[in-house]
Amino acid sequence: MDLQLKGKKAVITGGSRGIGRAIAETLADEGCDVAICARTEDGVNEAVESLKSKGVNAFGQAVDVGDGDALKAWIEASAEALGGIDVLVSNVSGGQPPGEEGWKSIFGHDILGAVRCVEAATPHLVKDGGGSIIMVSSTAALEKFMAAGPYNALKAALIQYSGALSQDLAPKGIRVNAISPGPIFIEGGAWDNIKKNMTPFYEATLADIPLGRMGTAEEVAAQVALLASPRGGFTTGTNVVIDGGLTKRIQF
Repeated sequence: MDLQLKGKKAVITGGSRGIGRAIAETLADEGCDVAICARTEDGVNEAVESLKSKGVNAFGQAVDVGDGDALKAWIEASAEALGGIDVLVSNVSGGQPPGEEGWKSIFGHDILGAVRCVEAATPHLVKDGGGSIIMVSSTAALEKFMAAGPYNALKAALIQYSGALSQDLAPKGIRVNAISPGPIFIEGGAWDNIKKNMTPFYEATLADIPLGRMGTAEEVAAQVALLASPRGGFTTGTNVVIDGGLTKRIQF
């Protein structure tokens, strides 16, 4: 299926590795010009070169998404470098130090980062005739997972923000959706670290996934590409769960 993404302009936070990198690579494979940011300049530069090798325009900067002014400046620079914005993917999540600092970090990156991206990108999306915004949440927002804490609670807030925003922006031709990945195994990533250092918890989680395995970043990216695509043009205000059946609630 042709996703009709060729020539579209996509902006992704946290695009140098993990799920964000897979999203950037998948959209570039579909012919999108892509802008990314991440905290480390070397990681950004390597990713940009990889994306350019696919024959698309790619742009990147080292940005801490928790820095509002820097984030908004990167959105503006990305729109200029790409010639517009058709797709915005808010992917970054903050670190989780102990105590109140963890709440502040997740709020500053996951919530305020998404809000600031939307505020900066919306004028470009409207100018270019609308487009798609995708928020990356988590199944940790849907059911109790491990201990009560900021990541779970604020990822849930991100889903609510996404759903309400979809109603506000639909008249402008902008679709807004969220995705909630479950356990996604990435070499060197969180679940790889859990497998090595919290083996019983890793094995218990794996045993609770009906499909019998963890997901891949590429499987998450494929769903993002569909939501970003004009082929998904009548889908807005939804939260797509990508978890192999880990969450047990019945979804209506």
